[in-house]
Amino acid sequence: MNDLSRFISAAQHGGSPVDLLLGFFLLGLVPLFAVAVTSFTRVVVVLGLLRSSLGAQSLPPNIVLAALAMMLSAAIMAPTFARVNDAAVRPYLAHRIGSSQALQRGIEPLRRFMLRQARRADLATFARIARARADTPDAAPLSVIVPAFMVGELRAAFAIGFALALPFAVIDIVVAAVMMSLGMFMVSPAAISLPLKLLVFVAADGWSLVCSALVASFR
Repeated sequence: MNDLSRFISAAQHGGSPVDLLLGFFLLGLVPLFAVAVTSFTRVVVVLGLLRSSLGAQSLPPNIVLAALAMMLSAAIMAPTFARVNDAAVRPYLAHRIGSSQALQRGIEPLRRFMLRQARRADLATFARIARARADTPDAAPLSVIVPAFMVGELRAAFAIGFALALPFAVIDIVVAAVMMSLGMFMVSPAAISLPLKLLVFVAADGWSLVCSALVASFR
């Protein structure tokens, strides 16, 4: 964050080529940071696990799942982004604060969001890995909070994915058992179970339920 603020100041006052190169490199990492500090990870992993559970390996396409994950993440992060806008973006555009102060103010709402989702055990683990002193969660640096948040997101995503996969696994087992008892060895069980899973999912209004559950899983 300090490097980025120095780059912005250097760009405003005519920095050296090295400063510009470093700045462009940091700006290229912005999409990575955006994924790391928002709800996108949990949402896209759950949607991918849901597609695998249905047995439709290529449908919906990756671009559709990514777009849906982005829209859901925007809805989930809207209150946090509003606080970033009020605390940092609007004062900076009005020239009331500098770039460094805007970055410090803007990261604070994201920091609070990540701390709400991260577990203390994960924070302690990554504080030990980074050899950083973090007596309380609020005192933890971003180098500890961000990986703890991402690990927590993956844990939550796999827990939700397990809950979604369980009923589809039951359908697969029942279909396989029935076909075996009927002696239908030449027919792939997936050819029968996939339409049944799609029927159950659509009848239960599955997409709406999954999206609602994902939004409600954030505190």
